[in-house]
Amino acid sequence: MTTKRDFLRATGAVALTASAAACTPAANTAAPGYSRPYSRNPFAAPRPSMDNVIRAITGLRPFRPQGFVVRSEDIDGKLVVHNYGHGGSGLTLGWGSSALAVREVAGQKQRPVAVLGSGIMGLTSARLLQEAGWPVTIYTRDPYRHTTSNVAAGEWGPFGVGDPAQMTPAFESQLVWAAQVSHHAYTNLTGPKYGIRWMESWELYANEPESFDLDDPIQKLNSFHGVKPPGEHPFGDKFARHFVTMQMDPGTLMRQLLADFRLAGGRLEIRNFENLSKVMELNETVVFNCTGLGARELFGDEDLLPAKGQLVFMPPDPGVDYMLFGGGGDEFLHMFPRGDVILMGGFFRLGDWTTHVEPDQTERIVTEHQRLFAEFG
Repeated sequence: MTTKRDFLRATGAVALTASAAACTPAANTAAPGYSRPYSRNPFAAPRPSMDNVIRAITGLRPFRPQGFVVRSEDIDGKLVVHNYGHGGSGLTLGWGSSALAVREVAGQKQRPVAVLGSGIMGLTSARLLQEAGWPVTIYTRDPYRHTTSNVAAGEWGPFGVGDPAQMTPAFESQLVWAAQVSHHAYTNLTGPKYGIRWMESWELYANEPESFDLDDPIQKLNSFHGVKPPGEHPFGDKFARHFVTMQMDPGTLMRQLLADFRLAGGRLEIRNFENLSKVMELNETVVFNCTGLGARELFGDEDLLPAKGQLVFMPPDPGVDYMLFGGGGDEFLHMFPRGDVILMGGFFRLGDWTTHVEPDQTERIVTEHQRLFAEFG
């Protein structure tokens, strides 16, 4: 499995040294002559600039060193099914982890069920429960657009799931199953309706990286694997590992999932649960806990930690049709072109509960992307 590499990628531990090139916006000029594994278009570079910043946002990923939790327990006569703690992989693992959670009630008499949370785990759990015949109400403190899921970058790829040193073989098996199921589910939703499309991804390394392990059950879900040395791609003097995966627009995806939920007769109620006793007052006797970081306070999971991230949004650029990872100084940069924006990130801070945007991080993310794309061509 590749969980160690993925964890390092998320935390920035394999970051490259930034180029010393001047911090001027890169020209959006197509680089001719480079073959591409998937796209037929020439490469083009975005134009990162502080003048082009639309806004910056932060999000707190619900990180557990041991990995995410899917299990059920009886609390004061209610069956509580937990489904939380996915770190930077909530959007990726949504359908698979929620399928594991719904299996916890397989064979039981269908009755009204409460789902706590309207992030990706809450919405996918609710939809799978509806498809299995359960009447569902989602209780949420915040509408989906204010959840952590809605500020995810949007690449399909499990990373930042946990600390490999603390993840057991049993958990890794569960992770593989959830990834496979979720990948299959998303392939059935590709297209503009759900905001999902196939896209090249490129990872940059100072030294030649290991080849893809195509026996890895998660790696083999992606296609067009390969490594190109300097001179065979437009990203300067680095090695570039490439593959094709899905890119998701979280806002479009979650808006449509909520519409599907309501069309199927689901009900959503805005409600904040201050403590577990308030949850126990619900009329429903089956409760799905999809509260992310909220599970620390509500259900006493002190292993949950926030992993703060920050994204910078710039106007969309239709000429840029690839995702890029790597470069930067202390962090592992990433650039995603979406239909609505170009987003840039590269920030992972464990244990930080603050939710304010940090202007110095905004400037760093933009400046390091300028340096990275100054080598383009």
